[in-house]
Amino acid sequence: MRAGELDGKWYAKYWNPVMAPLPEHIKEAIGLGPQAPPLCLSPDNAATLSDTSYQEFENGYSLFSDGSMHVATLTRMPRVSPVMVDWWFWWHATETQRYKLWHPRAHLYTEWSGGTVDQSAPYRDRYIGGTSFVDEYVGSSLGELAIQFVHPGRLGFSDNSLDPDQATAICATVGLSSVPLDWGHLVHYVRRVKGGAEMRSRFWMGGKYVALRAGASLTDELETVAEGLRRLGDGHARAMVVHCSREMNHLAAFLPDIFEEFRRSE
Repeated sequence: MRAGELDGKWYAKYWNPVMAPLPEHIKEAIGLGPQAPPLCLSPDNAATLSDTSYQEFENGYSLFSDGSMHVATLTRMPRVSPVMVDWWFWWHATETQRYKLWHPRAHLYTEWSGGTVDQSAPYRDRYIGGTSFVDEYVGSSLGELAIQFVHPGRLGFSDNSLDPDQATAICATVGLSSVPLDWGHLVHYVRRVKGGAEMRSRFWMGGKYVALRAGASLTDELETVAEGLRRLGDGHARAMVVHCSREMNHLAAFLPDIFEEFRRSE
């Protein structure tokens, strides 16, 4: 955060550049190295995250023969509710300073496009259909990304399984902002548990998930970029696990308070 960026912002007090250490269960998962691909959840079965039980693979990463990777993290979020998370994914995306609150060590820039401008709409409806253009570091790599939020039904979630008071699923296609290439999918499934909520995050990136965006034509330049995205290695997968865990745990630390202050001012 540069000097003066937070001047006049009511949420300035929530800026905290000191981030907590990685949770022990994440350290353990990274230490195990890549997990066997058959343990991984596929995008076609993403909606099974709404089942009450845990899955065999909740934390860590796996690498596939086609060059793709799968990442999973579990974040415990005391005092948080699913509706707070829906609010955050709408609220943070429209201003860079808000985005920087989320991961002070990695988030650089955000710009919002699309979605609804109806401020009376449910929070979830305010970001679905929109695209968040972000610059962020994942490990030492700078990503210039286009995160296109889609309806949870695209990944098989039913409306009945996503009562906003009990659960939500933030689903998106991840692409590049500078060229019309998509290279993966994500879901953050959030459900109430005793004392708050928990977030079960899943990413499917690279390999077979690399695709031209609708309406784009393949060029030599795009093919070169696509080939680089198709082969994601161990280092990138580990960095994704760390990045997701750190930003979601940091968010959980201040989300209940910033949400309640926002609600009081509505």
